[in-house]
Amino acid sequence: MAIHKTAPGDVVPFGQKIAFGSGHLANQLFPAALGIFMVVLVLSLKMDPFLAGVLAALPRIFDAVTDPIMGYVSDNTRSKWGRRKPYIFLGAIITGVTFMVMWQLYPENSQTYNFFYFLILSLVFYTGYTIFATPLIGLGYEMTPDYNERTRLMAVSQWMGQIAWMIAPWFWVIIYDQDIYASAPEGARNLSMWVGGLCMLLGIMPALFNKELELAALKEDSKLNMKNIAANTKDFIVGIKQTMTCKPFLKLCGATFLIFNGFQTIAQFAFFIIIFYLFNGDTTAAGHWPAWFGTVSALATAFLVIPIITFISQKIGKKNAFIVATLISMVGYFLKWWGFSPENPNMMFIPIPLMSFGIGGLFTLMMSMTADVCDLDELNNGTRREATFGAVYWWMVKLGTAVALLTSGAVLNWVGFDQNATVQTAEALTNLRIADILIPVITGLLAIIIIWKYDITEAKANEIREILTVRRAEFLQENKIVEKINIVEEVK
Repeated sequence: MAIHKTAPGDVVPFGQKIAFGSGHLANQLFPAALGIFMVVLVLSLKMDPFLAGVLAALPRIFDAVTDPIMGYVSDNTRSKWGRRKPYIFLGAIITGVTFMVMWQLYPENSQTYNFFYFLILSLVFYTGYTIFATPLIGLGYEMTPDYNERTRLMAVSQWMGQIAWMIAPWFWVIIYDQDIYASAPEGARNLSMWVGGLCMLLGIMPALFNKELELAALKEDSKLNMKNIAANTKDFIVGIKQTMTCKPFLKLCGATFLIFNGFQTIAQFAFFIIIFYLFNGDTTAAGHWPAWFGTVSALATAFLVIPIITFISQKIGKKNAFIVATLISMVGYFLKWWGFSPENPNMMFIPIPLMSFGIGGLFTLMMSMTADVCDLDELNNGTRREATFGAVYWWMVKLGTAVALLTSGAVLNWVGFDQNATVQTAEALTNLRIADILIPVITGLLAIIIIWKYDITEAKANEIREILTVRRAEFLQENKIVEKINIVEEVK
C-alpha cells in the first residue's frame, strides 16, 4: 500500500503528460524507423554489408560520446525559456529535417557517394537527436517531485512510445509493396518525409506545453561560455564522476544493461524462428507473421503491462514491482518453447503478454527510479543533474545495444545458423530456440540479483524530499537577505 497520497500540486496535468508522451513517441519512432529503413541500404541500394555496418555503428558511437556532454550543457543552461525546452525544440527540428534529407538516396548514385552522403547526414541527425532526447529525459525527471506520480508520468510516456513499435514493423511492408511504390528506395524516400515530419511535430510538443522545474538555485547566471571552458570541463568531469559513483544509480544501470541486452540479443531470433521453424524457410508463407509478432508485443506492453506495473508499483514499491515483472517475463520466455508451433502459428502470440513484462516494466520503472536518484544526488551534492543522469543511463542502454548486436551474431554462428541456406538444420533451429529462451532468462536473474539491495523506497524518497524542501527554503531565505544587504549598500 502506498505510504502517502499524491498532493494535488504534485500531479502532472493530463495534457502535460500527453505532451511529454508525444516527445517520447518521437524519441521511439526515430530508432524504430531507422531499424527498418537501414535494411534498404543493403537489399535495395546494394551497399556492401560491411559499409552498411559502418554507417550503423559510427554515428551511434558519436551519439554515445555526445550524450553526457549534452546532459551537462542542459543542466547548466540558464535562459528565460528554461534549460530543457530550447534544446528540445531545436533538436526536434534538426532531427526531423535531417531524417527526411538523409534518405533521399538513389540506386543510380555510386556506392561511395551514397556512403558519404548518408554518413555525413547521419552525424548531423544524431547530433540533433542528442540535442533533442537528452534534455527531454531530464525534463521528465523533474516534472514532479512525487514518488508515485513519477511512475504514472513515465507510464504515459512509455505507453505513447509503444505506438512507434506498433506501427514501425509495417514500414517494411509499405516500402516493399510494389502496389504503393515502384521500388524500395522510392518508398524509403517518400516515407521518410512522413516519418521525419511527424516526429518533428511530436518532438516540439514538450517544448511548447510542458513546465520545467523552478528553483531559486536554477536562476543564477549561466557559467557556460568560452571564458569558463576550463572550469566547465573540470565541473563536467566531477559531475560524471559523482554520477558514476552513485551506488543506487549504478544498480539501475546494471539491471537495465542486463535486461535490455538480453532482450536485444534475441530480438531478431523470433524473425528467424518464425520463417525457418514455423514455415520451413518459406518467406512467402511467413508473410506478415513477423510484423504481427512485433506489433502484438507492443500492444501487449501498452495496454496490459504498463497499466499493471504502474498499479502494483504503487502497492509494493518500484523495486519489488521490477522483480515481479522480470519473473513474469521469464515464464513467458519459457512458454515460447511450446508457443512456437509449426502446426498452429497463432500460438506464437500466447507467450507475448508475459514476455512483455520484461521491457515494459523495465523502462516504466527505471525512468521513475532514476528521478528518485536525482533527488538523492541533490541531497548529497547540492546540484540538479537530471539530464546528466539521463545521458549516462541511456549511454548504458546504447552500450547494451552494441553488445547485444555483437552477441547476437556470435550466438547465431555458435548455434550453426547458415544465413545463405533457405532451410536450416534441425539441430541449428533447436539450439536457436534454446538460446532464444535461456539468454533473457539468465540476464533477468542477474538483473534481479543486482537490484535486490536497491534501497530508495517510497518512505526514503519522501524523507529526502522533505529535507530538500527545507534546504531550498533556507537557500531562498539566504538569497533574500543577501539581496537586501546589497540594496542597502547601494543606497549608502
